[in-house]
Amino acid sequence: MLVLPRHNSRLWAPTRPYLDVSFEPSVVRRVTPGQPEFPAVLTAMPRPVRELWVRGRLPDPDQPTLSIVGARAATMAGCRLAGELAAVAVGRGHAVISGGALGIDAAAHRGALEAGGVTYAVLGCGADIVYPDRHAMLFAEISVRGGLLSEYLPGTPPRAGNFPVRNRIVAALASTVLVAEAKLASGALVTARLAGKLGRDLLAVPGSPGTDGLIAAGRARPIRNAADFLRALAGEAPLTRAAPAAFGALLAELSGSEASAAELSRRLALSLSATLALIAVAELGGWVVRRPGGLYGISREAVHAN
Repeated sequence: MLVLPRHNSRLWAPTRPYLDVSFEPSVVRRVTPGQPEFPAVLTAMPRPVRELWVRGRLPDPDQPTLSIVGARAATMAGCRLAGELAAVAVGRGHAVISGGALGIDAAAHRGALEAGGVTYAVLGCGADIVYPDRHAMLFAEISVRGGLLSEYLPGTPPRAGNFPVRNRIVAALASTVLVAEAKLASGALVTARLAGKLGRDLLAVPGSPGTDGLIAAGRARPIRNAADFLRALAGEAPLTRAAPAAFGALLAELSGSEASAAELSRRLALSLSATLALIAVAELGGWVVRRPGGLYGISREAVHAN
């Protein structure tokens, strides 16, 4: 039996002395940079990792890795997509890395496991602690099929400051980082920023404020469908799309500067409601992006396509 202590977020104490889970026993062990299995990438960072505590095993350096991150309070659609993309990545030989949190992280781990793949969770607490409590079964399976990793000593409770720090490990261990869903101020965007600094390929699924911001700023490659994702995993350049003719006049008005919906309505000689509907469809297609202050601008993809 694998025994994992649990954590009650209301008070730092195990909710029960132990939780028995039907998996093979596993031991939390310490791995340091002097050992061959320690990931070399973790020492070549501005804030290097001095030690890792591992339940299970460390990622295989010869296996490509994908980190999938996103919101804890994620939508059902976002979680479903994260799980599906994790399964696709596993099918292409990738290991999936995430942070073991609620929402997108959990969906990515489960998607990888259900597809028969390997996944690793980088924790913001000791590798012997289950946080959140509901992930006891998930963590037990991860520790058997992959690994639970932490730079914090066993027994370390989850603290708010630990999670942004551990995000650098989530980014560093991956060759590619995918942000599935994110708010404008979120841990997922912290991971995205770190991934950029480390030179990792950064992908983002449009449809949430944080991911749309990454795409609009040109920091992340948009992933709108399975074909986009497969091309990105294979290291292939994105397909160039031609902007639909229906957006021609709108994009022409935005090619030189940003404008409000009211201003675009006047320039296009359309009612405000018709203009807003046109903008909405163009946003969904990735041709137009909303800027601060209620202004709209042409997306980088539209610039390159025209």
